[in-house]
Amino acid sequence: MSSSRVAVTGLGAVSPLGLTVSDMWEGLLAGRCGISEITAFDPVGFSCKLAGQVPDYKIQQYVPKAVRKSTKLMSRDIELSVIAANEAFVGSGLVTKGIDPENVNIEPTRMAINIGSGIISCDLVEIAPSVAASITDGKFDIHKWGNKGIELVTPLWLLKYLPNMLACHIGIIHDIQGPSNTITCAEAAAHIAISEAAQIIARGDAVYALAGGAEAKVNPIIMIRQCLLKRATTENNDDPAGSCRPFDADAKGSVFGEGAGMLVLEDLTNAQRRGAKIYAEIAGSGQSNSINPVYERLEPDGYGLQIAIEKAMADAKIKPADLDLIIPHGTGIPSDDLAEAKAIEAALGKAAREIPVWPTKSMLSNTGTASGAIDVIAAVCAMKEGKIPAAKNCDKKANGCNLNIVKQPLQKEIRYALCCSYTYGGQTAAIILKKFES
Repeated sequence: MSSSRVAVTGLGAVSPLGLTVSDMWEGLLAGRCGISEITAFDPVGFSCKLAGQVPDYKIQQYVPKAVRKSTKLMSRDIELSVIAANEAFVGSGLVTKGIDPENVNIEPTRMAINIGSGIISCDLVEIAPSVAASITDGKFDIHKWGNKGIELVTPLWLLKYLPNMLACHIGIIHDIQGPSNTITCAEAAAHIAISEAAQIIARGDAVYALAGGAEAKVNPIIMIRQCLLKRATTENNDDPAGSCRPFDADAKGSVFGEGAGMLVLEDLTNAQRRGAKIYAEIAGSGQSNSINPVYERLEPDGYGLQIAIEKAMADAKIKPADLDLIIPHGTGIPSDDLAEAKAIEAALGKAAREIPVWPTKSMLSNTGTASGAIDVIAAVCAMKEGKIPAAKNCDKKANGCNLNIVKQPLQKEIRYALCCSYTYGGQTAAIILKKFES
């Protein structure tokens, strides 16, 4: 950051551990696992029958009466993002049109919104009739679908599945009129969205911003893809709590889930002026790309992620020894975990063996686009309380992993924290958080 300092003044999280930030943080502190057998659909025939599922909710409770009709056009991804955004705004003390239209205390044109969005897979019951009408000799006929099948799809169907609709619905509900962008870089999208939102504030184009990500991967179409690409674990269906094992010698694959994480970012001077609760500062960020031609995997040495981490460190103007916490991507896929461990060690040198490393997906699952924002929120909570929970399911580190995985809960002052991520398509990203000191 080269201009205004950017503070975190609001947090909102929906995760397999609960519908609020406090639910998630208390669950992480307790080492609770949000992974269970899939109930959203019948997983018969799926090699992985596990997922991280969000508790039941009623979306109407999180949307003002004036726009409740819009919930009919919300996919689950959109719903999760709306719930998290609502909590973030309420906790920030900023009053938007969606919180209390009679007492708005922000200038809508000075509020930005940057949301990471993933692949929004449709509900099969919505598309099945059109597909069934497009079959010729037992095979899908694209020409027949264009002539007949498409007529069975409601004209508004697509509005539920466009990636920018998360930011669109939240923007309408809360009357956000400033810079808006949607980042579609899978698991790295939330980190990138938060970084871009912070830059918008730093250069003076907004005073506030809502940033984060949301994705609902507990969908047959998404899940079968992860199974076919052999990313999902297939050997732990009878042990949900022990199924996802980042950096562990017995790791067999990842478990996928759903969630949302939203942060309210704000010009620090403005936050101080209004007496806002300041959780942390965004100190730096970096991005790069994996160069592995095999897109399903991070390249073996994790060089793309190394570059992202080095850029974030340079942006924050700190040294590796200044870091007190690392929350890695840590999916539980052995080859990717090892590549990430090598990237972290290459970027941070000897310090990588000393800095506490706390992977979260063993409890939260891989929530896709939401995962980066959820990890940033977890880091903020750890920084605010001076507590690092114990990692779950890393009983014996995999060969070649030299990271200091946290085995026991730590009481520790956290001055700087690093969160990093990568995608199966190559994008990498990293964010540095700084403890706020007035």
